[in-house]
Amino acid sequence: MSEIRQTGSTPNIEHLATLYEITRTLNSTLDLDEVLENVMDRVIEVTGAERGFLMLREGGELAFKVARGIDRSDLESPEFQVSTTIIREVEQKRRALLTDNAQYDQRFALGESIMVLGLRSILCVPIMVKDRLIGLVYVDNRLHVGMFNEDHRQLVAAFASQAGAAIENARLYRVAVEKGRMEKELQMAHDIQRGLLPSDLPTIPGFEVAAEWRSAREVAGDFYDCFVLPDGGLGLMMADVSDKGAPAAIFMAIVSGFMRGSVIAADSPEEALQLGNITILNETESGMFVTIYYAIVYEDGRLVGVNAGHNQPLLYSPTHDEYEFLPRGGRPLGWFEDLPVEAVEYQLEPGDVLVLYTDGLTEAENIQGEPYGEERLVEVVRRAAHLSAEEIEQQITDSVIEFMGSAPPFDDTTLMVVRYTG
Repeated sequence: MSEIRQTGSTPNIEHLATLYEITRTLNSTLDLDEVLENVMDRVIEVTGAERGFLMLREGGELAFKVARGIDRSDLESPEFQVSTTIIREVEQKRRALLTDNAQYDQRFALGESIMVLGLRSILCVPIMVKDRLIGLVYVDNRLHVGMFNEDHRQLVAAFASQAGAAIENARLYRVAVEKGRMEKELQMAHDIQRGLLPSDLPTIPGFEVAAEWRSAREVAGDFYDCFVLPDGGLGLMMADVSDKGAPAAIFMAIVSGFMRGSVIAADSPEEALQLGNITILNETESGMFVTIYYAIVYEDGRLVGVNAGHNQPLLYSPTHDEYEFLPRGGRPLGWFEDLPVEAVEYQLEPGDVLVLYTDGLTEAENIQGEPYGEERLVEVVRRAAHLSAEEIEQQITDSVIEFMGSAPPFDDTTLMVVRYTG
């Protein structure tokens, strides 16, 4: 009967030279696939094995990464060609296992795969990094007994130790490369998304407009827009997609395009949102929705606004030192075909300040978990109302940042300040 052999013998000079050469080969690349193939090919080479398999632990399970024949050809369906009994034994005990004839080894008498596959000489070695098992190297020969001996076990065990470090380095390198690529792509997405927002805000006589867009992640689901309409009015739009991150950013880009087309085709703010809603329902299947506040202001100070489930804009009158949160209105776009929205008209006075924003502003939290809230927004606007729209926007932004302190942003924050100068 064969047995697991463990001795304290010192590897001979030839094996030390082989180990040195193998280590040098492993350290010559950081490409994970190349490292794994090098490991498997060199193990087959030094042991004279008929076949070799390399497995790595992924998500708690061992997964085949390389399956090679003695001629370095790739083997198909490796999971059906090895002894699962031996693999489980090495995985559980984390010790190398050597048998010179598995067919007559009583320890594996119940191993069906050994009998069915006709396995004879088998050597299986764990790949360890510190005290952590990251994989296994398994070689066998179905034709000959006694192919592997104690020297092979020691050499492959030493090699596996070196291979573990090389594999981890290659894995870390791959993660770093992927992270760098992802960060670069996300930065590109951020730049593209910012490019979809108006860089120079248009205006009409009697109005100042300023805006700020800040994403909680690399990309955001908020957007704003500002455009001069054919009738001379100034269109103002603030929107917030229901999700965050990349899906919301993609949906935001689509919706912003839809809404531009809708406001051009519509005769009123209500119709613009209704057209946008139908387009979103017909052209997208994401299940996401978007809240929007859309208003048109005119040179004479007239404001016509419609709200589809969005945060209530703040309207402050410094002349009377009064403020009002405009009605929230109907439901978001993208839910149902029916969109019950109603326009509300106001007459602005010189000095009046209109603040459009997304919930990331008023719901921004400090380190104690307190929200910024509407009251703080009102106080900042009240103190800064005599300033320009750009200065008011900066005062609000600075106030929110100071309030949050070291707390990370929970949501995207978008802000637009409109000041009527008369």
